[in-house]
Amino acid sequence: MRGDPRQLRTLTSQALFLGEHEIGIEHQGSLYRLKITRQGKLILNK
Repeated sequence: MRGDPRQLRTLTSQALFLGEHEIGIEHQGSLYRLKITRQGKLILNK
C-alpha cells in the first residue's frame, strides 16, 4: 500500500488470531496459512 502510513488499516495479532496459533486467509481463490512460530514470529505459507 502506498500513501500516508497513518491511514493504514492496522489490526493486532491478538485480534486476528483470537487465541489460536494459525489462521487461514483466502486470497483470489487460494488459501494461505498465517502462523505464529514458537519464537513469536509470523510465517505466511500458501
